[in-house]
Amino acid sequence: MPKVTLALLQHACGPDPAANLAKTLALAQRAAKRGANIICTQELFRSQYFCQREDYANFALAEAIPGPTTELLQAFARQHGTVVIASLFERRASGLYHNTAAVIDADGALLGTYRKAHIPDDPLYYEKFYFTPGDTGFRAWPTRFGKIGVLICWDQWFPEAARLTALAGAEIIFYPTAIGWHPQEKRKLGAKQHAAWETIQRSHAIANGCFVAAVNRVGRERPAGGDGLEFWGQSFVAGTSGEILAQAGAVQEEILLATVDLAQVDDTRTHWPFLRDRRIDAYDGLTKRYMD
Repeated sequence: MPKVTLALLQHACGPDPAANLAKTLALAQRAAKRGANIICTQELFRSQYFCQREDYANFALAEAIPGPTTELLQAFARQHGTVVIASLFERRASGLYHNTAAVIDADGALLGTYRKAHIPDDPLYYEKFYFTPGDTGFRAWPTRFGKIGVLICWDQWFPEAARLTALAGAEIIFYPTAIGWHPQEKRKLGAKQHAAWETIQRSHAIANGCFVAAVNRVGRERPAGGDGLEFWGQSFVAGTSGEILAQAGAVQEEILLATVDLAQVDDTRTHWPFLRDRRIDAYDGLTKRYMD
Protein backbone atom coordinates (compact mmCIF):
# COMPACT_ATOMS: atom_id res chain seq x y z
CA MET A 1 0.00 0.00 0.00
CA PRO A 2 1.51 3.31 -1.05
CA LYS A 3 2.31 6.44 0.83
CA VAL A 4 0.54 9.37 -0.79
CA THR A 5 1.24 13.11 -0.49
CA LEU A 6 -1.81 15.35 -0.31
CA ALA A 7 -1.77 19.07 -1.11
CA LEU A 8 -4.53 21.41 0.07
CA LEU A 9 -4.56 24.84 -1.61
CA GLN A 10 -5.59 27.47 0.94
CA HIS A 11 -5.78 31.04 -0.32
CA ALA A 12 -7.79 34.25 -0.55
CA CYS A 13 -9.99 35.00 -3.56
CA GLY A 14 -10.50 38.29 -5.37
CA PRO A 15 -13.35 39.49 -7.62
CA ASP A 16 -11.67 38.37 -10.90
CA PRO A 17 -12.32 34.67 -11.71
CA ALA A 18 -9.44 34.55 -14.19
CA ALA A 19 -7.02 35.82 -11.56
CA ASN A 20 -8.30 33.27 -9.04
CA LEU A 21 -7.82 30.48 -11.56
CA ALA A 22 -4.29 31.67 -12.33
CA LYS A 23 -3.44 31.77 -8.61
CA THR A 24 -4.79 28.25 -8.10
CA LEU A 25 -2.79 26.91 -11.03
CA ALA A 26 0.37 28.57 -9.72
CA LEU A 27 -0.17 27.03 -6.28
CA ALA A 28 -0.90 23.65 -7.86
CA GLN A 29 2.34 23.81 -9.86
CA ARG A 30 4.28 24.57 -6.68
CA ALA A 31 2.52 21.68 -4.94
CA ALA A 32 3.39 19.28 -7.76
CA LYS A 33 7.04 20.34 -7.63
CA ARG A 34 7.02 19.60 -3.90
CA GLY A 35 5.84 16.05 -4.52
CA ALA A 36 2.05 16.27 -4.27
CA ASN A 37 0.16 13.24 -5.59
CA ILE A 38 -3.38 14.55 -4.95
CA ILE A 39 -4.19 18.27 -5.09
CA CYS A 40 -7.49 19.64 -3.76
CA THR A 41 -8.86 23.16 -4.23
CA GLN A 42 -11.02 25.03 -1.76
CA GLU A 43 -14.75 25.35 -2.39
CA LEU A 44 -15.73 27.50 -5.40
CA PHE A 45 -12.11 28.59 -5.85
CA ARG A 46 -12.75 30.55 -9.05
CA SER A 47 -14.70 33.32 -7.30
CA GLN A 48 -15.28 35.05 -4.06
CA TYR A 49 -17.98 33.40 -1.99
CA PHE A 50 -20.89 34.98 -3.87
CA CYS A 51 -23.59 33.26 -1.80
CA GLN A 52 -23.46 36.10 0.72
CA ARG A 53 -26.28 37.66 -1.29
CA GLU A 54 -29.02 36.57 -3.67
CA ASP A 55 -28.12 38.10 -7.03
CA TYR A 56 -29.15 36.69 -10.40
CA ALA A 57 -26.02 38.18 -11.98
CA ASN A 58 -23.93 35.61 -10.12
CA PHE A 59 -25.29 32.77 -12.24
CA ALA A 60 -22.96 34.04 -14.97
CA LEU A 61 -20.09 32.62 -12.89
CA ALA A 62 -21.25 29.06 -13.56
CA GLU A 63 -19.79 26.81 -16.24
CA ALA A 64 -20.35 23.40 -17.77
CA ILE A 65 -18.55 20.26 -16.61
CA PRO A 66 -16.74 19.17 -18.73
CA GLY A 67 -15.84 22.72 -19.61
CA PRO A 68 -12.98 25.20 -19.87
CA THR A 69 -11.76 24.88 -16.29
CA THR A 70 -11.90 21.09 -16.14
CA GLU A 71 -10.14 20.88 -19.52
CA LEU A 72 -7.35 23.12 -18.22
CA LEU A 73 -7.01 21.08 -15.04
CA GLN A 74 -7.06 17.81 -16.97
CA ALA A 75 -4.08 19.05 -18.97
CA PHE A 76 -2.37 20.04 -15.72
CA ALA A 77 -3.01 16.63 -14.15
CA ARG A 78 -1.70 14.84 -17.23
CA GLN A 79 1.42 17.03 -17.37
CA HIS A 80 2.31 16.65 -13.70
CA GLY A 81 0.97 13.16 -13.01
CA THR A 82 -1.24 14.34 -10.16
CA VAL A 83 -4.83 13.72 -9.18
CA VAL A 84 -6.83 16.98 -9.00
CA ILE A 85 -10.06 17.67 -7.12
CA ALA A 86 -11.63 20.94 -8.28
CA SER A 87 -14.68 22.62 -6.71
CA LEU A 88 -16.75 24.49 -9.31
CA PHE A 89 -20.07 26.27 -9.83
CA GLU A 90 -21.69 23.94 -12.37
CA ARG A 91 -24.24 25.01 -14.98
CA ARG A 92 -25.91 21.69 -15.72
CA ALA A 93 -28.72 23.08 -17.85
CA SER A 94 -30.75 26.25 -18.23
CA GLY A 95 -31.99 27.10 -14.72
CA LEU A 96 -30.23 24.09 -13.15
CA TYR A 97 -27.06 24.73 -11.18
CA HIS A 98 -24.96 22.71 -8.72
CA ASN A 99 -22.06 23.15 -6.33
CA THR A 100 -19.87 20.44 -7.82
CA ALA A 101 -16.47 18.82 -7.39
CA ALA A 102 -14.73 17.37 -10.43
CA VAL A 103 -12.36 14.44 -9.87
CA ILE A 104 -9.49 14.16 -12.36
CA ASP A 105 -7.05 11.24 -12.38
CA ALA A 106 -3.30 11.54 -12.82
CA ASP A 107 -3.56 10.69 -16.53
CA GLY A 108 -5.93 13.62 -17.10
CA ALA A 109 -9.11 11.54 -17.25
CA LEU A 110 -12.22 13.17 -15.80
CA LEU A 111 -13.38 10.34 -13.55
CA GLY A 112 -16.65 11.96 -12.53
CA THR A 113 -18.33 14.57 -10.38
CA TYR A 114 -19.84 14.87 -6.94
CA ARG A 115 -22.67 17.37 -6.50
CA LYS A 116 -23.09 18.85 -3.04
CA ALA A 117 -25.99 17.11 -1.33
CA HIS A 118 -26.67 19.31 1.70
CA ILE A 119 -27.42 22.92 0.79
CA PRO A 120 -27.41 25.51 3.61
CA ASP A 121 -29.54 28.61 3.94
CA ASP A 122 -28.18 30.81 6.72
CA PRO A 123 -27.31 34.50 7.02
CA LEU A 124 -24.62 35.20 4.35
CA TYR A 125 -24.76 31.54 3.23
CA TYR A 126 -27.73 31.76 0.86
CA GLU A 127 -26.87 28.67 -1.14
CA LYS A 128 -30.41 27.44 -1.72
CA PHE A 129 -30.89 30.41 -4.06
CA TYR A 130 -28.12 29.09 -6.31
CA PHE A 131 -27.69 25.34 -5.96
CA THR A 132 -29.93 22.36 -6.61
CA PRO A 133 -29.24 19.53 -4.14
CA GLY A 134 -26.93 16.95 -5.66
CA ASP A 135 -28.17 13.73 -7.20
CA THR A 136 -24.88 11.89 -7.72
CA GLY A 137 -25.07 9.96 -4.48
CA PHE A 138 -22.04 9.42 -2.28
CA ARG A 139 -19.18 8.03 -4.31
CA ALA A 140 -15.55 6.98 -4.28
CA TRP A 141 -13.22 6.83 -7.25
CA PRO A 142 -10.17 4.57 -7.73
CA THR A 143 -7.30 6.85 -8.75
CA ARG A 144 -3.60 6.27 -9.35
CA PHE A 145 -3.02 7.24 -5.72
CA GLY A 146 -5.80 5.48 -3.88
CA LYS A 147 -9.57 5.45 -3.67
CA ILE A 148 -10.93 8.88 -2.81
CA GLY A 149 -14.29 10.38 -1.95
CA VAL A 150 -15.37 14.01 -2.03
CA LEU A 151 -17.96 15.87 0.01
CA ILE A 152 -18.42 19.65 0.07
CA CYS A 153 -18.56 22.10 3.00
CA TRP A 154 -22.03 21.78 4.61
CA ASP A 155 -21.85 18.04 3.88
CA GLN A 156 -19.06 17.88 6.46
CA TRP A 157 -21.53 18.17 9.34
CA PHE A 158 -23.46 15.02 8.39
CA PRO A 159 -22.10 11.65 9.57
CA GLU A 160 -24.38 9.83 7.14
CA ALA A 161 -22.59 11.37 4.16
CA ALA A 162 -19.15 10.41 5.47
CA ARG A 163 -20.32 6.88 6.29
CA LEU A 164 -21.80 6.25 2.85
CA THR A 165 -18.69 7.65 1.17
CA ALA A 166 -16.54 5.32 3.26
CA LEU A 167 -18.83 2.39 2.47
CA ALA A 168 -18.28 3.17 -1.22
CA GLY A 169 -14.62 2.42 -0.54
CA ALA A 170 -13.05 5.82 0.13
CA GLU A 171 -9.68 5.70 1.86
CA ILE A 172 -9.48 9.50 1.93
CA ILE A 173 -12.45 11.89 2.13
CA PHE A 174 -11.79 15.42 0.86
CA TYR A 175 -13.91 18.39 1.95
CA PRO A 176 -13.51 21.52 -0.21
CA THR A 177 -14.82 24.26 2.08
CA ALA A 178 -15.69 27.95 2.37
CA ILE A 179 -16.50 28.66 6.00
CA GLY A 180 -15.83 31.66 8.18
CA TRP A 181 -16.96 33.88 10.99
CA HIS A 182 -19.47 36.67 11.02
CA PRO A 183 -16.99 39.26 12.31
CA GLN A 184 -19.43 40.66 14.87
CA GLU A 185 -19.86 37.15 16.37
CA LYS A 186 -16.21 36.13 16.35
CA ARG A 187 -15.28 37.23 19.88
CA LYS A 188 -18.24 35.48 21.47
CA LEU A 189 -18.66 32.40 19.30
CA GLY A 190 -15.57 32.11 17.11
CA ALA A 191 -13.54 29.58 19.09
CA LYS A 192 -16.58 27.40 19.72
CA GLN A 193 -17.60 27.44 16.04
CA HIS A 194 -14.16 26.51 14.78
CA ALA A 195 -13.75 23.77 17.38
CA ALA A 196 -17.06 22.22 16.34
CA TRP A 197 -16.06 22.30 12.66
CA GLU A 198 -12.76 20.58 13.31
CA THR A 199 -14.18 18.07 15.79
CA ILE A 200 -17.00 16.81 13.58
CA GLN A 201 -14.63 16.10 10.70
CA ARG A 202 -12.05 14.40 12.87
CA SER A 203 -14.89 12.23 14.18
CA HIS A 204 -15.66 11.11 10.61
CA ALA A 205 -12.07 9.90 10.31
CA ILE A 206 -12.43 7.94 13.56
CA ALA A 207 -15.86 6.47 12.82
CA ASN A 208 -14.85 5.33 9.34
CA GLY A 209 -11.16 4.52 9.79
CA CYS A 210 -10.15 6.76 6.89
CA PHE A 211 -8.17 9.92 6.27
CA VAL A 212 -10.01 13.26 6.13
CA ALA A 213 -8.68 16.35 4.33
CA ALA A 214 -10.52 19.67 4.72
CA VAL A 215 -9.40 22.70 2.71
CA ASN A 216 -10.76 26.17 3.54
CA ARG A 217 -10.12 29.65 2.19
CA VAL A 218 -8.71 32.66 4.03
CA GLY A 219 -9.34 36.40 3.92
CA ARG A 220 -12.30 38.68 4.44
CA GLU A 221 -14.85 39.02 1.65
CA ARG A 222 -17.62 41.60 1.38
CA PRO A 223 -19.38 41.00 -1.97
CA ALA A 224 -22.69 41.92 -0.31
CA GLY A 225 -21.28 44.93 1.55
CA GLY A 226 -21.44 45.18 5.33
CA ASP A 227 -19.05 43.22 7.52
CA GLY A 228 -18.87 40.25 5.15
CA LEU A 229 -17.32 36.96 6.20
CA GLU A 230 -13.88 36.32 7.69
CA PHE A 231 -12.81 32.91 6.44
CA TRP A 232 -10.89 31.05 9.12
CA GLY A 233 -8.53 28.92 7.01
CA GLN A 234 -6.96 26.24 9.22
CA SER A 235 -7.18 23.58 6.53
CA PHE A 236 -6.11 20.23 7.94
CA VAL A 237 -5.52 16.55 7.33
CA ALA A 238 -6.66 14.04 9.96
CA GLY A 239 -5.40 10.50 10.32
CA THR A 240 -7.45 7.34 10.63
CA SER A 241 -7.74 7.77 14.41
CA GLY A 242 -8.74 11.42 14.08
CA GLU A 243 -5.30 12.80 14.92
CA ILE A 244 -4.22 16.02 13.22
CA LEU A 245 -1.38 15.19 10.82
CA ALA A 246 -0.97 18.69 9.36
CA GLN A 247 -2.77 22.02 9.74
CA ALA A 248 -2.51 25.40 8.05
CA GLY A 249 -2.72 28.78 9.74
CA ALA A 250 -5.79 30.96 10.13
CA VAL A 251 -4.85 33.92 7.94
CA GLN A 252 -2.02 33.12 5.54
CA GLU A 253 -2.15 31.62 2.09
CA GLU A 254 -0.31 28.32 1.96
CA ILE A 255 0.03 24.91 0.42
CA LEU A 256 -0.62 22.36 3.13
CA LEU A 257 1.24 19.11 2.42
CA ALA A 258 0.71 15.85 4.28
CA THR A 259 1.98 12.37 3.45
CA VAL A 260 -0.36 9.56 4.46
CA ASP A 261 0.14 5.80 4.53
CA LEU A 262 -2.92 4.13 3.03
CA ALA A 263 -2.02 0.88 4.78
CA GLN A 264 -3.28 2.51 7.97
CA VAL A 265 -6.85 2.33 6.66
CA ASP A 266 -6.89 -1.47 6.74
CA ASP A 267 -4.96 -1.57 10.01
CA THR A 268 -7.31 0.87 11.75
CA ARG A 269 -10.47 -0.79 10.47
CA THR A 270 -9.17 -4.17 11.62
CA HIS A 271 -8.42 -2.99 15.16
CA TRP A 272 -11.43 -0.68 15.44
CA PRO A 273 -14.02 -2.75 13.51
CA PHE A 274 -16.87 -0.25 13.42
CA LEU A 275 -17.83 -1.34 9.90
CA ARG A 276 -17.99 -4.97 11.03
CA ASP A 277 -20.18 -4.24 14.05
CA ARG A 278 -22.70 -1.95 12.40
CA ARG A 279 -26.29 -3.07 13.06
CA ILE A 280 -27.62 -2.53 9.56
CA ASP A 281 -30.81 -4.36 10.59
CA ALA A 282 -31.56 -1.67 13.19
CA TYR A 283 -31.13 1.58 11.28
CA ASP A 284 -34.43 1.95 9.40
CA GLY A 285 -35.18 5.10 11.36
CA LEU A 286 -32.39 6.94 9.59
CA THR A 287 -34.59 7.22 6.52
CA LYS A 288 -37.22 9.15 8.51
CA ARG A 289 -37.17 12.90 9.06
CA TYR A 290 -37.88 12.46 12.77
CA MET A 291 -38.95 9.62 15.05
CA ASP A 292 -42.35 10.93 16.18
